[in-house]
Amino acid sequence: MKTYFSRLVILSLLSLAAGCQLLAPQDQAVELDKPAAPIEAPLATHAFELTPRTEVIGELQVTRVEGEDTLSDIARRFNLGYEEIVRANPGVDPWLPGVGREIVLPTQFVLPDAPREGVVINLAQLRVFYFPKAKKGEPRQVITHPIGIGKVGWETPVGTTKVTAKVKNPTWYPPASVRKEHREAGDPLPAKVPPGPDNPLGAHMMRLGWPSYLMHGTNKPYVVGLRSSHGCIRFYPEDIAELFDKIPIGAQVTVVNQPFVFGWRGADLYVQAFPIMEDDDREHPSGAEALLNAAISDDMWRRIREHGTQVDLDLVNALIADPRGVATPVSQPGLTVDAHVAAARRVENRVPHGANWDGHTELLVSAEEFEAMRDGVIVPQQESEAKDAEQRPSAASAPQKKKTAQTSGGGAPAGSR
Repeated sequence: MKTYFSRLVILSLLSLAAGCQLLAPQDQAVELDKPAAPIEAPLATHAFELTPRTEVIGELQVTRVEGEDTLSDIARRFNLGYEEIVRANPGVDPWLPGVGREIVLPTQFVLPDAPREGVVINLAQLRVFYFPKAKKGEPRQVITHPIGIGKVGWETPVGTTKVTAKVKNPTWYPPASVRKEHREAGDPLPAKVPPGPDNPLGAHMMRLGWPSYLMHGTNKPYVVGLRSSHGCIRFYPEDIAELFDKIPIGAQVTVVNQPFVFGWRGADLYVQAFPIMEDDDREHPSGAEALLNAAISDDMWRRIREHGTQVDLDLVNALIADPRGVATPVSQPGLTVDAHVAAARRVENRVPHGANWDGHTELLVSAEEFEAMRDGVIVPQQESEAKDAEQRPSAASAPQKKKTAQTSGGGAPAGSR
């Protein structure tokens, strides 16, 4: 398998070899004075048809805040994770985004550079891609969902493994290392947690070939899309329930960490950039020209020549410098991220047709609990409840008990979470 750098090649050197202009002129403006876009039905966000040429799936969408929506509420509605929606909307208060405000939905995804087999997880993307085998006479599909992964110090490993077992409503036996961490934080865990709403791993669990690492649901879905686990891979309850029946025992699981992914859709080359994780100690190119020189892909050369593509080096640099996770074509002259968003489909703020989530089931969460989970901090249960009681009279800047997730029960045999 080629490294992901083989797809991060945009060709400054090609201009010498190919004798053509590869960098888009910077003085070509994009016309923004257009009539207001109609509000349409939201498009599907998790299941897409797959062909051998498919490298970009989904569509960028924009919706508006309604009622008491938080960004977490909107993320759940459109099958996005917390970090995904927050990154795509810089400067927006996650708890009080403001009624009527437009919210960018980064529901277009560049596929990672990995085999299209079984389960593929891109840690930097905080997203899973499942490539089921097609039934006879039916097109192939790719199914994608947001995930939560290991926090700093408890990293989810990179590599290839497989699904070795599947259990519904299993009992969780917290590993000694996890019990020690909680005990030292004043929040001792029992040696055994039975299935039910207090079990942190939800109603569905898949064991991996890596000891102590699992793919599972959660009783705290609002943390999906965060680095907050002890290395396990967390799903929204409805997403793991869907995949549980589809992913067979023995399925390959490939985990990569690719903060920059490139892919073609038609004649356009797309870039989707994500922040480099703080514990990622690899040397990453810091700018577009460095990316160009990191590796040369023969296929990239061929496709650029085939399409006569012009690549906007300044736009690539902007995406690297401010990685919002919005898949953006870098081969349209004069395009900016803002112009790309302005042209996106405006959609109703509702669950798309065919989505897994019912759109109604709620789970209450305090601001204290969420902040602790987001930051990977253990807050003793009694202390959390006390602080929540103190906060309850004032709801000026954050929710006290707020809907952001669906309830579920379950656990796992000895393993992390």
